[in-house]
Amino acid sequence: IAGDALPSGRLLGIVTVTGKYAPYNNAANDGSEVAAGILYAPLAESDADRDAVAIVRLAEVRTDDLVGLDVAAWADLEARNIILR
Repeated sequence: IAGDALPSGRLLGIVTVTGKYAPYNNAANDGSEVAAGILYAPLAESDADRDAVAIVRLAEVRTDDLVGLDVAAWADLEARNIILR
């Protein structure tokens, strides 16, 4: 993920063309409009792709810790067996 600094708990989507994670954006139409994971640790701003750890399945997460959560993302994450509390 290249770009702005991202806090831990930021929802992520996967850009269809590149297969890379990007910040979740429900208004997008590039694949990142589907929540596919949650950033585990913060990332500093960078012009280059950064390695990151993300929660992508089989987890239970507090909604208070999430950034960018909306109703559509909630359903997307539950489909990946990420339980939101």
